[in-house]
Amino acid sequence: MNGRTALPPSLERLRELTPARVGLGVAGASLPTTALLTFTLDHARARDAVHAPFDAPAIMQRLAELGLEAVRVASRAPNRKEYLERPDLGRVLDCDSRQRLSFRVGAEPKLAIVVGDGLSPAAVDAHAVELLRCLIPQLAEREIGIGPVVVATGARVALGDEIGDILGAPMVAVLIGERPGLSAADSLGVYLTYAPKPGTTDEKRNCISNIHRAGLSYDEAAFRIAWLIREGLVRGQTGVALKDESGAPPAHTINAKSG
Repeated sequence: MNGRTALPPSLERLRELTPARVGLGVAGASLPTTALLTFTLDHARARDAVHAPFDAPAIMQRLAELGLEAVRVASRAPNRKEYLERPDLGRVLDCDSRQRLSFRVGAEPKLAIVVGDGLSPAAVDAHAVELLRCLIPQLAEREIGIGPVVVATGARVALGDEIGDILGAPMVAVLIGERPGLSAADSLGVYLTYAPKPGTTDEKRNCISNIHRAGLSYDEAAFRIAWLIREGLVRGQTGVALKDESGAPPAHTINAKSG
C-alpha cells in the first residue's frame, strides 16, 4: 500500500474509531510526508508536556476562585531533571513541606485532595481545576468533607500517601499529569488510596485515567471518582478489592468550551 492507494473500507472505519495510527501508507521506504510530520509534531508535543513549567500559583488562584483553600508543597526533587532521573525523590515531601502540613493536622477530613504536576504539568494546568469544579458538588452531596487542597510540585503518585498520612485523612485523591503519549499529551489521571501511608503499593489504588478532550469528560470522571471514594470509605478499601460498579453512563469527551 503506498501513500496514494485508497484504504479498504474496514481500515477507513477503524480510523474513525481510534486515534491510533492505522493505515498510514508508505512512500518509498518511509511514511508519507503528512503522516511523518504529524508523528513528529505529536512527539514534540509529548516532550514539551513533560518539560512544561508547573504554574502552582496560578492553580492555587483558580482553586481560591472555587472557594477552596490550598496549601503548596514540594517533593525532594529539587528540579525537573532530578525529578525525571530519580522517581524516588518525587515520592517524598521535603522537610519544609512536612512542617507546613503538620500545622494543618487536627481537622482530619474524610478526603485529602492532592494536585500534582506529575509527568505532564500541561494536563494539570488544562484539566485539574475544571475536574474539581465538577467533583466538589458530588462530594458534598455524599457528605464527604475535604481539607485544603494540596498543590504539589515534583510529585509522583505516592507523594499523596505521605500527605494523606500527615493530614490524618482516611482517603487521598491524587490528581496528576499522566505520562504523555502520541495521541494525548495532556491526559489527567486521578489515583484513590484508602488508608494512605508511606510504603503503600499500587495494587491498593484505584485509578480513573484518560481525562482529556478526546477521553473522559469532567462530569463522567467526577461521577466515577465520587462513587469510588464513597464506596472506598464505606468498605474500608481501594485497589483490586474495589471494582468500579458505579453504573455511570457511557463516557463523553470534553468539548472545546469545557476544556
